[in-house]
Formats: sequence, structure tokens, C-alpha cells
Amino acid sequence: MFKALVVDRSEEGIVSSEIRELENSHLPVDGNVTVAVEYSTVNYKDGLCITGNGGLVRNYPHIPGIDFAGTVEQSDDARYKAGDKVVLTGWRVGEAWWGGYAQKARVKADWLVPLPSGLSTKQAMAVGTAGFTAMLAVMALEDHGLKPDQGEVLVTGAAGGVGSVATSILAKLGYRVAGVTGRPDTADYLKDLGVSRIIPREELNETVKRPLESETWSGCVDAVGGAMLARVLGQMKYGASVSAVGLAGGAALPATVIPFLLRGVNLLGIDSVMQPFENRQRAWQRVVSDLPLGKLEKMIQHATLDDLPNLGSAILKGAVQGRVVVDVNG
Repeated sequence: MFKALVVDRSEEGIVSSEIRELENSHLPVDGNVTVAVEYSTVNYKDGLCITGNGGLVRNYPHIPGIDFAGTVEQSDDARYKAGDKVVLTGWRVGEAWWGGYAQKARVKADWLVPLPSGLSTKQAMAVGTAGFTAMLAVMALEDHGLKPDQGEVLVTGAAGGVGSVATSILAKLGYRVAGVTGRPDTADYLKDLGVSRIIPREELNETVKRPLESETWSGCVDAVGGAMLARVLGQMKYGASVSAVGLAGGAALPATVIPFLLRGVNLLGIDSVMQPFENRQRAWQRVVSDLPLGKLEKMIQHATLDDLPNLGSAILKGAVQGRVVVDVNG
């Protein structure tokens, strides 16, 4: 028996969630590795799955949780054996496949990554999909020529999960980081992470008629999308790049092609879900070397399975600061 947060939908279409006791036989039969889950986390996509929004979950009852870290309990794959510490992010686990909001999970070995040396399972989930995505975003900017001496790098949604980790990584690497936030009370938190300048969200939320503004940013990690991303594109320096990682501000992009044609701006799409194993290993190793673990600890708030329904709603409202680590055995 194991505990899990189970989301279900009534015949009337009402989605609800509760903690249930399940048998091992309930786990997906197509998986070939069973993991005793220790920690999970809360991402924007988790909020959608918990609340039934966004159409991500098609089959009920369902266990959400797009991330988890734990210990292999049983494996039919030679790459993993009982006792191995592993991490999982992406692969539509928690959406189309039962996820990490449970004390046990059964998944495909191809989806797992060995826990990087230097990280605990708790720290790995403090990073989670949000931090993994932030690392991929920074790596993409580097691959397109970004260097610390080129000027300020902008991080939108800086107090959120992706933004917090991206800010810490960029600051550690020597970049001057400008952070956008809609929450004035996060100023001290952001400065502690390494933000050198805080920009109120309303300054960038307003759509302007001109497709180009002053060249301001040497790079950007954008977790907001929508009108803010359109505005930022017109403020990028010549040849600069934006890593697009989120759509908290909307999926529509009310922009023109002018920044791309006249300034050679690059808009880089960052997908963390289907990344191949080699890229995952590289990104996790960069997390170990480039994310200050002391600052990671300051981003964390702790939770249990019982807290998840409220946290799922809160993260969709932008009311969750930093990273949430869920102790599924707590």
C-alpha cells in the first residue's frame, strides 16, 4: 500500500482531489522501473493538472506530479538496480502517465536520470522541472553567444520557480541580472538571489506601438510570454537572444517580425519535456556546478501531499514564490 494524491472527475465534469491508499497493483503496467518516491515539487503545469485546467489530463482517476526523485525499488532494466537514486522530469509524466505525487511510481527506464553526484533527492526537487528548464534556457543563451561582459540580462517572472533559479545561475556566472516581478514584497528575496535591478511588471506589460525600442538587454530568460515577451523582443540588443520558457502572461504573442529582421534577434524555444538523455545529463551536471546550493535552500518552501490542492491553485495565480519541495512521506 502507498499514499497518493488522486485527482478524479465526476460525471458532471467536476474535478476534485483527495489522498488515497493504493495497492502496488494499481501502478501502470507498462512501466519497467518502480521507484520509492521521496520528494516531488510544484510547477505551473502541476497546478493545471491538480485543478483540471488546461486539458492536460485526459484520463481519470489520475496522479499528478511532473517531477520526482527517489530510490529504485525494483527494475526490469539493466541500467538501474534496487537502491539507485534517480530523478525524473518531463516525458508527460504527471499528465498522461501517473506521476510523482505518490509514495510509489512505476515508469519507463528511458525517462530516468541517475541522481547527479553532489545533489540529494531533496535538492534535486528544489531544482525540479523549473530549475532544469532554467538551466536549459541559460545554456541556450550561451550557445548563441551570450557572455557576461555584454550587458544586462533580463529575467521575467523572476520570483517564480524558473525565474528564481535562472537568476541565481546567471548571477553565479557573473552576469548582471535585471529581474521583472509584479510583487514588490519579493524585492529582498530577489536581491538575495543576485538581481542587481528590479523592474516592476507594469513597466513591461504595456503594449507599445513601436516595434523597436532602445537596445537594452544582452539576453533574456522569459517565463511570462504574451505582451511582455513582445515588448522585450523590441528591446533586445543587436543579435541578442531570448529563451522562451513559459506563458504565465498568455500564449498569444502580439509582436512583429521587425526585431528579427532589423536586429537579428533570436527567439529560442525551450522544451524540457522531451530532451534526450545526453542533454539531461549535461544540464543536471551544470546545475551542480553553476547553481549555488546555499541560495537554492533560500528558495524552498516545504509541503506535504495534503498541501497540494491549495498549492495547485496558488501557483496558477502567481502566488507561489521560489520552489516548493513536497515530502510525499511527510
